[in-house]
Order: sequence, then C-alpha cells, then structure tokens
Amino acid sequence: MSRPQLSETSHHEKVFPVSPEWARRSWVDESKYKAWYEKAVAEPAAFWSEHAGRIDWFKPFTKVKNTSFGPGEVYIRWFEDGVTNVAYNCIDRHLVGGRRPFRVEKDHLPRTVR
Repeated sequence: MSRPQLSETSHHEKVFPVSPEWARRSWVDESKYKAWYEKAVAEPAAFWSEHAGRIDWFKPFTKVKNTSFGPGEVYIRWFEDGVTNVAYNCIDRHLVGGRRPFRVEKDHLPRTVR
C-alpha cells in the first residue's frame, strides 16, 4: 500500500471570519500586521527589541538574538543576557494599584474566570 503524499492529506483550510465586534476590539488589524511583518523581516533586531519592551525585565537585555549555525554548534539564543519572569509578566505586574487580573468564583459553582 502506498502512503498518501503530504499535500494530499494536510491541506484542509478553514477560514473563520472575524466579527465586527472582535475586529473593533483587536490590537492589531491587517495593515498593522503587514507593517509589523515588513519591519520584522527588514530589521529583526529592532523589531524584537521594540516588542520585548512591552514586558518587564528585572535585568534589561543588551543582545536581542545570538545565533550560530556552525558544524556541531547550532543555537539560537534570544535576549540571553536579560532576566525576566513569565509569571510576573502574566499576573503580578497587573496587580499594581489593586487591580485584579482575574476572578475565580467559589468551587461549588461553575467556575467563571474574568
């Protein structure tokens, strides 16, 4: 029995339209996405440095990306000299000023996260 070719099995595309409400609340529309993509391709270090500034760093980075594709030494290191904390960026920094990032209702009720 012959195996099907990848192109015969993996190309199932579904397009889900974005509702006007979701589009209105989004942070990135098509034109902004295209502009970001162009900058990421043309100036990757500048692009990722700018976007890395959107999170908090305990020790700021000075290198955006360090790569090697040499024989026996392949690596890609992002922001290698900086120090950040994912949990802090996801939750703790949003607690400043008494803000609550989410709320979980009592366990005996169906859970609602807000």
